[in-house]
Amino acid sequence: MSEEPIADIDLTALISSRICHDVISPVGAIANGLEVMSDDSDPEMREHAMELITNSAAQASAKLQFARLAFGAAGSAGAEIDLRDAEKVSRDFVRGKHELTWTGPLATLPKNKVKLLLNLVSLGVVALPRGGVLNVHIDDQATRFEIRGEGKAAGLKDEMKVLLAADGPTEGLDAHSVMPYFARRLAQAIGMTINVENRAEEVVITAS
Repeated sequence: MSEEPIADIDLTALISSRICHDVISPVGAIANGLEVMSDDSDPEMREHAMELITNSAAQASAKLQFARLAFGAAGSAGAEIDLRDAEKVSRDFVRGKHELTWTGPLATLPKNKVKLLLNLVSLGVVALPRGGVLNVHIDDQATRFEIRGEGKAAGLKDEMKVLLAADGPTEGLDAHSVMPYFARRLAQAIGMTINVENRAEEVVITAS
């Protein structure tokens, strides 16, 4: 028997917590850099602080831009999102330890479909804790998404795979586990099913 979905108000709170969790580190680094700039007159330290501020600001912006499309309303009901925008925010989001390849049509898709795609990209990053390559493929009709992650220790933990299942649990969700659960809710809303396959140094996440 399928578990009852959690209340929307609780889901909103968990997603908000997740977004805060993702941006608090770069925002904190910006604050630290500004403190150094105001208290230290050493040119080398000030240069290091400015580099920290610049990099952290770019990271915070990338995370927020990604979250706006992956979790936000992104326009009125029935709105569509350009896949080029989804690709851009994904590239900025994974920059650092991960490399992204993206193949798919030039098209606009219903917002929930794009939100699902972006949440799968986010799960692909989680599945590559030591970094690696994320290969995103969208078929020509956008009826199938494939996120293929390649890298050391690649794979999604069993508890996350369970949360992606249509009949998975809903109790005990937190800011970390809400990611796969929200992806599952999106997939159910648009009539798609998510599948995960862990392989040696590789993970494949599909939705169709």
